[in-house]
Amino acid sequence: MLLALTRDVSARLGECELTHLARVPIDVERARAQHDAYEALLGRLGCRVERLAAGPDMPDSVFIEDIAIVFDELAIVTRPGAESRRVETAAVADALRRFRTLRFIEAPGTVDGGDVLVAGRRVFVGRSSRTNAAAVAQMRAILAPHGYSVCEVAVEGCLHLKSAVTAIGDDVLLANRAWIDPRAFADCEIVDVDRDEPSAANAVRVGGALVFPSAFPKTASRLAARGFTVHTVDASELAKAEGAVTCCSLIVDL
Repeated sequence: MLLALTRDVSARLGECELTHLARVPIDVERARAQHDAYEALLGRLGCRVERLAAGPDMPDSVFIEDIAIVFDELAIVTRPGAESRRVETAAVADALRRFRTLRFIEAPGTVDGGDVLVAGRRVFVGRSSRTNAAAVAQMRAILAPHGYSVCEVAVEGCLHLKSAVTAIGDDVLLANRAWIDPRAFADCEIVDVDRDEPSAANAVRVGGALVFPSAFPKTASRLAARGFTVHTVDASELAKAEGAVTCCSLIVDL
């Protein structure tokens, strides 16, 4: 059984944190409809979806992935790089406490879950504007007793590591090599995004299927040709807030 934790789309989504994109108007009602469709797809793929409420002071709340990293043995509650997002952690911690032992990143560490890619027992952590060396060191200390190795990866040209690379199989990654050092992933097979779709490296793996943005049909076709089962969703309004499909859920294996 898989649980997908999600969170409300805030009425203040248009006031979200932005790092690499210019601010443009966001249609909140359309964003909510897209989020509803995303949750419905997760349900059809076998997830039990639980949506958390969000307060009026949480414009980025829908991007719940940044608030925790879930492993089989425990969950790490992050200390987000944007100070405005730290108010989001309490409710997510309460929700996860039912299913996992919790560990917490502490100051001066900062890390967003979007910078953490788990591939088997390997944990790749992107050093970005949101994630620092202190958090990487804390994660290494937390995870080493459980047999995980933590590898720090430089991120260039995008917000998070998972803007540039996500796991689509046990040892298979979807990546835009221009935004990462591919040598860090030498032990993995890499499927390249189409060169016309540089932002197409973000996919959610749910069981044997991939949830993927409909904005990138060339990369979707490439994945299908490689034998992956691809389900597309419209995430265009969330993308204006530098969000992607992995950002909008925490998948917990029950």
